Amino acid sequence: MDFNPVLPTSLDALHLLLAVVVLILLLFLILRAGRKTTATPVPPAADSAPAPAPKPEPPVLQTSDPVSALQLLGLLQQEARFVDFLQEDLKGFDDAEIGAVARVVHEGAAKLLGQYFTLEPVRSEQEETRITLEPGFDPAANRVTGNVVGEPPFSGTLVHRGWRASRAELPRLASHHDVRILAPAEVEL
Repeated sequence: MDFNPVLPTSLDALHLLLAVVVLILLLFLILRAGRKTTATPVPPAADSAPAPAPKPEPPVLQTSDPVSALQLLGLLQQEARFVDFLQEDLKGFDDAEIGAVARVVHEGAAKLLGQYFTLEPVRSEQEETRITLEPGFDPAANRVTGNVVGEPPFSGTLVHRGWRASRAELPRLASHHDVRILAPAEVEL
């Protein structure tokens, strides 16, 4: 990959790279969570004596089909040269060179997200504001960190609003398309 620093950058280029990687992992988790199935609860038997509390069923873990993840990774390579960037050894490059390439990756990944996904914050409050999580809050949508003691309500500072995908529409694939090929080899004649 040819690193040509044409745009000014700051020393936070590595943070930008980290944010892009986290975003990609989040999208992968969102795609996997969209395939979750729910179990139908069994109504309790009508007995006069209270039944002992049933043992909680262990969660059923699903296997995921890697096609969507590979398709997304291929699209990130096509639009943002994502795989090239992550496969490159960055030790010999200075922050300005890395920042210039991170800008290309960021712009391509942002374009891809806007084209195939609609993202919205999980929480509507501004970050760094005090909020209260009432009993019954959704632990999948709200991660409680720090000194967690007792039962809700929990009051704390909103560190990150979170992200939720309200739309995920990857393009349809032709039946003969091999999603394992993230980027074809290029041969110039």
